Amino acid sequence: MAVVKNLGALLLAAVFVFPVYWMFSSALKPSGEILTKDPVFLFTPTLDNFGTATGVEMFWTYVQNSLVVTVGAVLLALAVALAAGFALARMTFKGRKGLVLAVMMAQMAPWEVMVIAMYMIARDAEMLNSIALLTVIYFVMVLPFTIWTLRGFIAAVPATLEEAAQIDGCTRGQAFRKVIFPLLAPGLMSTSLFGFITAWNEFAMVLILNKDKAAQTLPLWLTQFQTAFGNDWGATMAASSLFAVPVLVVFVFLQRKAVGGMTAGAVKG
Repeated sequence: MAVVKNLGALLLAAVFVFPVYWMFSSALKPSGEILTKDPVFLFTPTLDNFGTATGVEMFWTYVQNSLVVTVGAVLLALAVALAAGFALARMTFKGRKGLVLAVMMAQMAPWEVMVIAMYMIARDAEMLNSIALLTVIYFVMVLPFTIWTLRGFIAAVPATLEEAAQIDGCTRGQAFRKVIFPLLAPGLMSTSLFGFITAWNEFAMVLILNKDKAAQTLPLWLTQFQTAFGNDWGATMAASSLFAVPVLVVFVFLQRKAVGGMTAGAVKG
């Protein structure tokens, strides 16, 4: 039975991994070996396609914009969610259950249906083509999940540890910083991973709000890439690979803690 399960897992992994492998391998193939009658698995790698992709006008501006809005949104969400999660997990106040329900509803909200409303707000505030506004929008998008997960992790830390620290002379803030915060590493990593992927891949908001090329991000650049380069599939696959690399790097770096964090934080509290 174990053999069958392992074979099934390997087959499923191959189904998911093969498209990623083919994307990266196509990015490294010479142009003549990409569109062939028979698939080419053995070839001499070339970086010409990556040179074409990175040579696109304003490519590094798009990279900078994506990093700014993504990292900014994740850091803001972590800062706010730590405070909100602590309040929901440790404090009793009027409206607490309603706030928890609101967080859950916001987590399920399809943000794409709010694009028109967001556009009208940005237009009236004269903030179209604004990296700052885009960062705030992405922050709001990832905040509900961040609050929910960190609330679960804070609730999982025994309150007696915090009380013991306070008996030893720590203030409530010091007890949180010295006792609770170090135990939240899995939760911080899982929420950071989710927030990074969500903000990095987001397309609808930047498409509507940021028409100026200098304020656009990599997802929008990637959708326009095939049009700009016609049928240059090597350059297109290189562009797709460059877009995927940051997510893969973040996932590999955080995945051990993140997988446990997403499951543990979702069921506590």
